[in-house]
Amino acid sequence: MKAIRVRTFGEPEVLKLVDLDIPEPGSDDVLVKVEAIGVNPVDAYIRAGNYPIIPALPFTPGKDVSGIIVKVGEDVKKWKEGDRVYSAGTLSGGYAEYAVCRHSQVFSLPANMDFTHGAAIGIPGAAAWRALFTRARGKNGDRLLVHGASGSVGMIAIQLAVSTGLEVSGTAGTEKGLAQIRQAGAKKTYKHSDPRYLEEIVADCGEKGYDIILEMLANVNLANDLALLGTRGRVVVIGSRGEITIDPRATMAKETEILGMSLFNSSDEEMKEAQVGLYQLMSSGRLVPQIAQQLPLEEARKAHRQILESGNSGKILLIP
Repeated sequence: MKAIRVRTFGEPEVLKLVDLDIPEPGSDDVLVKVEAIGVNPVDAYIRAGNYPIIPALPFTPGKDVSGIIVKVGEDVKKWKEGDRVYSAGTLSGGYAEYAVCRHSQVFSLPANMDFTHGAAIGIPGAAAWRALFTRARGKNGDRLLVHGASGSVGMIAIQLAVSTGLEVSGTAGTEKGLAQIRQAGAKKTYKHSDPRYLEEIVADCGEKGYDIILEMLANVNLANDLALLGTRGRVVVIGSRGEITIDPRATMAKETEILGMSLFNSSDEEMKEAQVGLYQLMSSGRLVPQIAQQLPLEEARKAHRQILESGNSGKILLIP
C-alpha cells in the first residue's frame, strides 16, 4: 500500500511517500480501507518533533480517517466487515491506503455523511466538544466567543453551540472566513485582522462580557480574552504557538478561569460521549463539517504547509 512515512523529525520535506505492507489488525483492532484522511495542526507539530508526546521513528502520521472496515480482530464484537466508519485515532497511522485502529477509536459514519465529512469530524469534533462542554461547561444561554473560528475546530464548535442554545459570536481573518462562520450559525462576527476589532467586540458585548471564549491562538490573544470575559467567565486554550505574559490580577476581580484542553486526557468514556453527541447532530443535519480542500496523498507536504497558514477555513483532506 502507499503511505506517508516520517524517518526523522523536521520540516514538511521529511514526509516521504513509500510502499508498505498492509498492516494486520490485532485481536482488539479493525483494519480500515481509507477513503479520506483529515489533516490536523497537531500532525504538523508531531512531524516537527514539537509536541509533548511524539511517536518513535519511523512512523506514519495521522489520526483522522474515514473508510470501510475490511478486517476485524477476533475479540471485536461491535464491528464487522463492510461497516462505514470514521476514526478519532489510529494505531498504524492515517496517512495511508489502509489503517489499523483500536476498536474504540472508530465510530459509525451517519448515512447522510460521505467519507470526506467523516475524515473531518473525529479529532476536530472531539476537541470542540471537550472544549465547549467538558472544560467550559457550556450550557443554554451562555454567551460564547470563538476566537479564530474559521478553522475546522471553530466551525464545529459554532454548530455545537448553536444546537445547545448558546449565544454565539466568532472572529475570522478574512471575508471568506467571516461568511463561513456566519453560515455555521455565528450571530455576530468580527474580522480579527482589523486593528479595531476588539473595540467592536467591546461595543457589542458591553460590561457583561462573555461566559466562554474558545481560544485558538492563546500566545496572541489570551490577555485580550481575559478583558472580554464576564464574571466567572472561562477561556479555554485550544491552540497556542508560543509564550505570552499576562497579569494574574486580570483573573481576580471577575473570578475568571483559564482552562487548558488536550484530547490526550480524554478517557474512552469521554471520547465515546463526544462522538455519540456528534453522531446525533450529524444524523439530524445540524452538524456538517466544512471541507476546505482535498489533495492527493502524495501532496502531504503541501497540506502540512497550508494547515499552519493563517486564514484557513474548514478542513484540509488527503485522498489516497
